[in-house]
Amino acid sequence: MTKLKAHARDLEKKLGEALEQQTATADVLKVISGSVFELQPVLDTLVATAARLCDAEMAFIFRRQGEVYRLAANCGFPPAYEAFLKGVALSPGRATVTGRAALEGHAVHVVDILADPEYDIPETYGLGKSRTVLSVPLLREKVPIGMITVARQRVEPFTNKQVELVTTFADQAVIAIENVRLFDEVQAQKRELSDALKHQTATSEVLNVITRSPTDAQPVFDAIVQSAARLCEAMFSVVFLYDGDLLQLAATHNLTPEVLNKLFQTYPKRPDRSILSGRAVLDGKVAHVPDLLADREYSHQLALAGNWGSALAVPMLRDGKPAGAISVAKAEAVPFSERQIQLLTTFADQAVIAIGNVRLFDEVQARTQELSASLQQQTATADVLKIISRSTFDLKSVLQTLVESAARLCEADKATITRQIGGAFFRAEAYGFSAEFMDYVRALPVEPEAGTASGRALLEGRIIHIPDVLTDPNYTFAEAQKLGGYRTALGVPLMREGTPIGVMSMNRSTVRPFTEKQIELVTTFADQAAIAIENVRLFEEIQDKNRQLQQASEHKSQFVSSMSHELRTPLNAIIGLTEMMVKNAARFGTEKAQEPLQRVNRAGTHLLGLINQVLDLSKI
Repeated sequence: MTKLKAHARDLEKKLGEALEQQTATADVLKVISGSVFELQPVLDTLVATAARLCDAEMAFIFRRQGEVYRLAANCGFPPAYEAFLKGVALSPGRATVTGRAALEGHAVHVVDILADPEYDIPETYGLGKSRTVLSVPLLREKVPIGMITVARQRVEPFTNKQVELVTTFADQAVIAIENVRLFDEVQAQKRELSDALKHQTATSEVLNVITRSPTDAQPVFDAIVQSAARLCEAMFSVVFLYDGDLLQLAATHNLTPEVLNKLFQTYPKRPDRSILSGRAVLDGKVAHVPDLLADREYSHQLALAGNWGSALAVPMLRDGKPAGAISVAKAEAVPFSERQIQLLTTFADQAVIAIGNVRLFDEVQARTQELSASLQQQTATADVLKIISRSTFDLKSVLQTLVESAARLCEADKATITRQIGGAFFRAEAYGFSAEFMDYVRALPVEPEAGTASGRALLEGRIIHIPDVLTDPNYTFAEAQKLGGYRTALGVPLMREGTPIGVMSMNRSTVRPFTEKQIELVTTFADQAAIAIENVRLFEEIQDKNRQLQQASEHKSQFVSSMSHELRTPLNAIIGLTEMMVKNAARFGTEKAQEPLQRVNRAGTHLLGLINQVLDLSKI
């Protein structure tokens, strides 16, 4: 009985720890969603929560700065040890647990650093009193960008659950760092765009046009050719764009219809030295010819057709590479002044800024959309964790919420969750499938085999992504595919201790593969589904043990009651007979027999008292 109670308490403790870990993960996600643009509160929350849930005295996070790692957050440090670590520039290596995690790119667990022959930082024990240390790398695209470490001042290994928990916190730290990095990049790009626009507005009329059209370079080119021709006292002006292969017309001003028609027939073309814009692009510098007819390389036919005598072309350089050129020409064979050359160079710089602005704007829009999608995914994950914490034992509601949220956020038309029921795998919850399809597949067990995405995920224990099931030679679930009408399939296994316990599958009606971020999101939801299923399993085990304990208690009580009754009946007879024999012995003068009889009577009375006490305890 004592062992059963102890086992029940142990199961209750495990369930409580699992719930505490889920709640802590949800709290961390709340901090991340509430501090998207501020990293330190997230890192402080992570180390404090990791230390508390892993029963560790200390925890800290190192972040990469260039080629080394420096302390970013900590809790539980003695002041001297904290001061020491703040001055440490940690490099990947085997002298420390944290350095090994950075070197190897996976979790490193040292049960006793004093017994580790490679450990070579005495301050860890001397100042921090650390003995057992666990360090998990913060991986972004499989490259460590930091490490989260928990340490105990006693020799006590961390459990697998605690290692998994610290790994989860490492993933959350990467998400937080990535969010802040993306936000900082967007902010930097916005500042660059704003500075460029202010500078352009302050320098010329062209910059005003850039300010009004930061997302479209064409008005800027149009303004440049008009201003360039006017201020350089030129007959005409042209803006050419260069894509690394061909020159093409972007804007023209004051060209005759005949010349303009000839240019449209000629361009786009590869740059050559017959015109100055080609030379400016090829040489990457200003091309200035005061007398075109005296220049052997220039096209005299073009000069005579346009009736111009001198020309100037300035390259538009972006990062030292030509992006195009601005060209102007005069009727007279006279040179352009230095002021005019400088002005055209300024216009070329502004044209490059306009091109860069459009590019930056597109990048900012893309970054903003990416950040928005990331925030939406984090919020959805936090909402699902709330539902799990509120509906821990209502597995159907939790799984239905998970499959619907995953399908919606990953733009899937249909989705299912497969889990073990009675020793086999069945589709438990679904989203988007017709009733006809569900009637067909509900009673069909999902076998671990290659014929379906879910079966393949169960068989191989990894993510299965099939861009088009109709072109996959191993896909054999043709009847279901016809009923479901899907083409793209994704199967993510629900893992417990390295073994698949189910599958979350996503489907699309058209051939449209899932992105890496969508697959990562489905993987997160699959992990939450595995946690929910495991919680319910543990709860049901506890309920079953409780029922067994109750039955055992009832049987014990029945046994004690029955045995006590059976013992008291003959014992009362013994006590009565011995009392009578003691009285007779006193009456007839047989004192020698009286003493043994009294001992028997006292022993029987004492035994009866013990039996009565057992009955009283049983009633309690």
